[in-house]
Amino acid sequence: MRVFISKRVLQLFFLFWALSALIFFLIHLIPGDPVVSLLREGAGNEDIRRMRMELGLDRPLFIQYLEFNKNLWNGSLGQSLFSHQPVIRDILHYLPNTLWLTLAAMGITLLISLPVGIWGGMKDHSACAQWITLGTALGLAIPNFLTGLLLILVFSVALGWFPVSGDAGIRYLFLPAMTLGISLSAQMIRIVRTAISAEMKKPYILLARSKGLPEIQILVRHVLRNALIPIGTVIGLQFGALLTGAIVTESVFSWQGIGVLLLTAIHRRDYPMMQGVILFIAMVYMTVNFLVDLSYLLIDPRIRRHHETR
Repeated sequence: MRVFISKRVLQLFFLFWALSALIFFLIHLIPGDPVVSLLREGAGNEDIRRMRMELGLDRPLFIQYLEFNKNLWNGSLGQSLFSHQPVIRDILHYLPNTLWLTLAAMGITLLISLPVGIWGGMKDHSACAQWITLGTALGLAIPNFLTGLLLILVFSVALGWFPVSGDAGIRYLFLPAMTLGISLSAQMIRIVRTAISAEMKKPYILLARSKGLPEIQILVRHVLRNALIPIGTVIGLQFGALLTGAIVTESVFSWQGIGVLLLTAIHRRDYPMMQGVILFIAMVYMTVNFLVDLSYLLIDPRIRRHHETR
């Protein structure tokens, strides 16, 4: 098992390094000049040249890449061209709002998808299951921004229960969290239902019923435990997707998280900030997936024994 963990950590390290190089060179291919954004239109050529020298943007791209790696491994992720602060400082300033939004949205997703998906999986051929299929198809077809606008019309404009935008308190969190939670619930319901339905058709369920075990005991002790691997995988992927998918939702509701920070950096052509935020999101995504892989060892003894014997 130690060998498995060591290999996964090593793979994570090399994947992160390769991804950081790809992000650096792709961002520098984006049209636009950050110096023009800093100086605004009408700046003279001499001013532009001087500013490029001050920011180090006149140096060869390979030298800039070496500097980028230095900032990457010392943890600062470079310095913003606009705020002149370490990128990691700005990320940590905006991160709590994104984490609150992500956790709230994930809670809503699980509250909706687990009971509905489990019920649909246990009653796979009932009329209720057909309505669940229709609902999930509709949920997958509606984009986040449209869901957010509909929630604004109902809960803010019509009922006046929640503010339209901002991040001044928990009341401001409801609409963006519901937007993300509802959007992700459709996919989660489908995965949970498929996993539960597949387990309910296996021979050990018939054996458990022949022994007289009640349905709730069969569900909790056997079905859910065996279905945890696909469900846990999707939960981990959804958590990473929430961090990236929150970008659009944060902009719709003016929720000041790292999604808004990234959009601002893209608009300004703030290369260090763009690189830092994208890499931070990628690192969180990869770390969550790594933890999900480790959870398999705890959930399924067969996987644990397989790696212990290798």
